[in-house]
Amino acid sequence: MKIGFYTLGCKTNQYETQAMERLTLALGHCVGSFQEDCDAYIINTCSVTAVADKKNRAVIRRCRREHKDAVVAVCGCYSQHDADAVKALGVNVLGGSGQREAFLHAVIEAVESRKSAEVLDAALRRREFEVLPAGGLTERTRAMLKVQDGCVNFCTYCIIPYTRGPVRSAPLELAVEQARELAAGGYREIVVTGIEIASWGVDLPEKPKLAALIAALCEAVPTVRIRLGSLEPRIITEEFCRVMAGYPNLCPQFHLSLQSGSDTVLARMKRKYDTARYYESVSLLRKFFPGCAVTTDMIVAFPGETEEEFQESLAFIQKCVFGDMHIFPYSRRPGTPADKMPGHHSNAVKESRSRAAIAVAEEMSKAYRKAMVGSSQEVLFEEPEDGYFTGHAPNYVKVYIRGENLHNQIRNVRITEVFRDGVLGDLTER
Repeated sequence: MKIGFYTLGCKTNQYETQAMERLTLALGHCVGSFQEDCDAYIINTCSVTAVADKKNRAVIRRCRREHKDAVVAVCGCYSQHDADAVKALGVNVLGGSGQREAFLHAVIEAVESRKSAEVLDAALRRREFEVLPAGGLTERTRAMLKVQDGCVNFCTYCIIPYTRGPVRSAPLELAVEQARELAAGGYREIVVTGIEIASWGVDLPEKPKLAALIAALCEAVPTVRIRLGSLEPRIITEEFCRVMAGYPNLCPQFHLSLQSGSDTVLARMKRKYDTARYYESVSLLRKFFPGCAVTTDMIVAFPGETEEEFQESLAFIQKCVFGDMHIFPYSRRPGTPADKMPGHHSNAVKESRSRAAIAVAEEMSKAYRKAMVGSSQEVLFEEPEDGYFTGHAPNYVKVYIRGENLHNQIRNVRITEVFRDGVLGDLTER
């Protein structure tokens, strides 16, 4: 049989979809495009915001409408969080954010039996890390390596601890083994991902630190770039930076979750740091990794956020000088403490503050990319785009060059100008 896949949301979701695709092939079935006729369609959902939920429903409805005779199966954080809403959309197989292999078997059985099924568990009771195969089917440039799942931070705005459960970590030996397999498969870069990778190891014997895992990965595949997923600021210490700076294959791009540049808002969010601690992390990274890209996320118009607090946030992000940012208006999530807080803002306020923050973020991004002009960058090339070939520098800035096919090659490029959403350059070696 043929199964098509559609993924919404984070890199962890992308990793898990790729794992289900590989398992599908291992079971003797075919992976099809979501745009072609298949026996079943699997939609892997996200539930980080209300907008994500809306996208989930739109994809499910369209799939159900366009493929009336096929099995439609839904998994991920949205179905874990609101199973009844997903059931109401007429799906045949309902899964959650875990048990991916069992879910896939249920989909295959549903195609054969034409009977509906559910594969759901209680996320908060999970204790074991689910081992899944790493690597995609066709892409051979950048691979994701999931090393951790779950979160126990319980920030007041976030539903993910409830949909993913407590922290579960991949054993170091397993992560190293999978990294070596990816390197042998031709991948040139590995992105270490998870729901909250800074907490890796807290559930393992002897409670190893993330730095030990990253060091082991860098040493295991020294010719492969290692890129870190999103980090909590509290993990950035002088010891962490000193260890990491010793590995030339560690990419100098660090995504530090911020969410707000106002201490009073951070306190209402129940984040585990204040702006002083956050800025200390930024300063340490720049000390040990000169020229590195520090990137972040920020939520605007959190319940009760005053204009003064918003201006504090704008001033703080300018102080940090981020290389790139993702700006999100606050999104209500029923079941979280923030949903019941007073002072929810209108859409007009959310849009106005989003525009103001995005304008500052774009100015900083352009300045960061302008500072790259004249430098030489080792670019991992990935795909053609509008007459150019594109890839990413170690700092994850997108690089364009004119002309030839350089797929999965790492080449030296001299940066000549800021261009589109990245920079333009010329090869310095042929």
